[in-house]
Amino acid sequence: MSSAPARQQQARHDMDNTLCFHCSDLLPPGPAIISQVDGEPRHFCCLGCKAVSDTIINEGLEQFYQQRSAPTITPQPIDDATREGYALYDSDSLQGPLVHYRDDGALETQLMVEGLTCAACIWLIERHLERQPGVQSIRINHSTQRARVVWTAGEIALSQILLAIRELGFHASPFQPSDWEQQMQAAQKKALTRIGIAGLGSMQAMMLAYPLSFGLTTGTDDSLIQLFRWASWLIATPVVLYSAMPFLQAALRDLRVRHLTMDVPVSLAIFGGYIASAWITVAGGEEVYFESVCMFTFFLGLGRFLEMRGRYRAGLAGASLLNAMPQTARLQLGDTERLVPAQTLKPGDTINLRPGDSVPADGTIIAGSSALDESMLTGEYLPVTRSSGERVCAGTVNSESPLQIRVDQAGQHTRLSAIMRILDQAQQEKPRTAIMADQVARYFVAAVLLAATITFATWLLLEPSRAFAITLAVLVVTCPCALSLATPTALTAATSALRAQGFLPTRGTTLEGLSTIDTLVFDKTGTLTEGRLSLRGLTPLGDMARAQCLALAAGLERHSEHPVAHAFRELESAPLTEVRNQPGQGITGQMEGRRYAIGSAAFVADRCQLGDPDPEPDDGSLTIYLATEGQWLARLALDDHLRPDALSTLRTLKQRGYQLIMASGDQSPHVARVAGQLPLDQSYSGQSPEDKLALVKALEARGHQVMMIGDGLNDLPVLAGARLSVAVAGASDIARLKADAMLLGETLTPLVTALTLAPRTRRVIRQNITLSLLYNATTLPLAMMGLIPPWLAAIGMSASSVVVVLNALRLGRTRVSAPVATAPRYSTEPLSLSEPGL
Repeated sequence: MSSAPARQQQARHDMDNTLCFHCSDLLPPGPAIISQVDGEPRHFCCLGCKAVSDTIINEGLEQFYQQRSAPTITPQPIDDATREGYALYDSDSLQGPLVHYRDDGALETQLMVEGLTCAACIWLIERHLERQPGVQSIRINHSTQRARVVWTAGEIALSQILLAIRELGFHASPFQPSDWEQQMQAAQKKALTRIGIAGLGSMQAMMLAYPLSFGLTTGTDDSLIQLFRWASWLIATPVVLYSAMPFLQAALRDLRVRHLTMDVPVSLAIFGGYIASAWITVAGGEEVYFESVCMFTFFLGLGRFLEMRGRYRAGLAGASLLNAMPQTARLQLGDTERLVPAQTLKPGDTINLRPGDSVPADGTIIAGSSALDESMLTGEYLPVTRSSGERVCAGTVNSESPLQIRVDQAGQHTRLSAIMRILDQAQQEKPRTAIMADQVARYFVAAVLLAATITFATWLLLEPSRAFAITLAVLVVTCPCALSLATPTALTAATSALRAQGFLPTRGTTLEGLSTIDTLVFDKTGTLTEGRLSLRGLTPLGDMARAQCLALAAGLERHSEHPVAHAFRELESAPLTEVRNQPGQGITGQMEGRRYAIGSAAFVADRCQLGDPDPEPDDGSLTIYLATEGQWLARLALDDHLRPDALSTLRTLKQRGYQLIMASGDQSPHVARVAGQLPLDQSYSGQSPEDKLALVKALEARGHQVMMIGDGLNDLPVLAGARLSVAVAGASDIARLKADAMLLGETLTPLVTALTLAPRTRRVIRQNITLSLLYNATTLPLAMMGLIPPWLAAIGMSASSVVVVLNALRLGRTRVSAPVATAPRYSTEPLSLSEPGL
């Protein structure tokens, strides 16, 4: 007689000879398809599976077969038509709206990957593509089934990347928001079906278990009791084999890679309780647990569904940005207008917008003036007036009047697409809090399994008939679902809420860092101020009326592209002829036979044969002069105004206890005047990029947690070197790249929102973790003592998970309250400029 191990080995061999090694389908009749894998002959159902397996083995990725927790899809043959279809993605017309050209010269796109069944599939695709020449990186998000691929142009084509994925038996295509939304809706529908079956089974099983559990069957025929058990078994079977199957598949995957997650005790509880109850039903025994198994599956599935809904809403908020991009555009061709697909637009095209149309591309208004709804991008609910010469962004809505726009950027190069890429990148990164929660959950699972083992062994000695029921209750009541959901659900809800308010985190660690900030360092120009000159005042120096002086100044400046000229764009201008522009000095022109000049005092005096004008006040503003032959006419003061909400924002931050510092590279008296208008603790002028970085480092050396807010190239070192950095709207591309977050609108108010929501997020995470640990610490000893039955354990565990999720989702409805004055959280001692590095 053969030994038991020999029989098991023979059974495995027989199974290997009946199922495909790659996809686990039954082998068809006919000649066998065999290949050597790890020195053993393996059977395949088709040449496609053999080819995929050979590719995996040849690249040294055979670990995939040990890690997978579900059968792999059967690969379809790659025929010439498929290759030709993929080759179409290499054309510029298709790649325009799908591929982003990065600043470093690489190409980037997002793909939807179909056929992913477990984490091993992601591991296989990432390792396979990383070995392809030209592929710089690939990261796949299992929750959204999306991959972000970066590759080098000229070394590999997009079609080759898609074919490389297809060689493994998976299908990939460029990401489209509408398709992703359909997939998510299908996944939610499937999850609801699982929950519905589990809920219906729970009600029916509980109805049958009630008389058995509460002694209402005393004196009843044993055959009726047995009928109830068989009926409960029948009801619980679809719940376990369908509704609970995702838990078992995930647990098997985790055990294969020796990684403990909450799915392990969950599966032990569900399938252990089901198998034990089935054995008792057949062989006889005291109690069955079909109702507990059904309730546990139902409540656990409900918690997972709420988590999925939170992720779906976050993804939908991002996808809605891309869906805001219209599918068509009104292209102006000569004297005619043609409706064309928006993805075919290219820089230099001229498009027309009617009231109510969405802007299909980033561009510049060349004709017309209208109010645009930019709330989708900036969070500002009031329409913003845009006129000729101003830029508009894709996804905004024209509210009032017709516009004609010159396209500057289209497709993947628009600001809307850039925001989506940043949002995806931020959501894929895990902050330290989330990593710590995952590690705690892993060790907690090990502790739960150890406690269950001790419980079973102890009760087996004390009262064997109750050992299994009590052990089952321990596994169920201590399931760490709430602990695992505590952090990611809160971070997802908070990130989505911030984006809606006009604050876009670009790193996964931004929220965590915001909650510790006590000092804010602001750049001046373009950050606290608007970054553009405007007319502050006009002082007449002659007998000409003020309005006529303004018209003459506007008439001369309309012929210049200097930043000074933009301050006169909205003024009514006088018609001048023979206009001459002297770059960096001023402008001259003729009207009604008289010469006029505007510019610096020296330039105007030279052109109009004049002496020096009256001394100008040294108030930090830029002063230019207007004159005609033999007479000074006016002195015009121009200035860079504060942002409209700068004072209110900084006042609120000051009342909440933050230290506020301004560091400007400007050395003019304007710095002191701006500092006098704002509630700043300290201000520094004439700061080089190195000086700003040294200032931040000195603050951090004194124990401060510093956030830098800036916009320009001179802010790059400090944006990269500060603990946390924010780039304002209109910042340079490279400044946005270095920053941890971006302001989407023209206001600073989202800073208050972010600094308010970040501590709340941290409190909610702590509340969730504390609640989870407190619940488990309280219920574990009670369950080990046999005081909690399995059905009550299922309700308690699920209730804790639902409470944690609902508590986290509150962050999505956070609104900033009125400022509350608090004591300063920093030392009010001024920072000496003599400190090292300053």
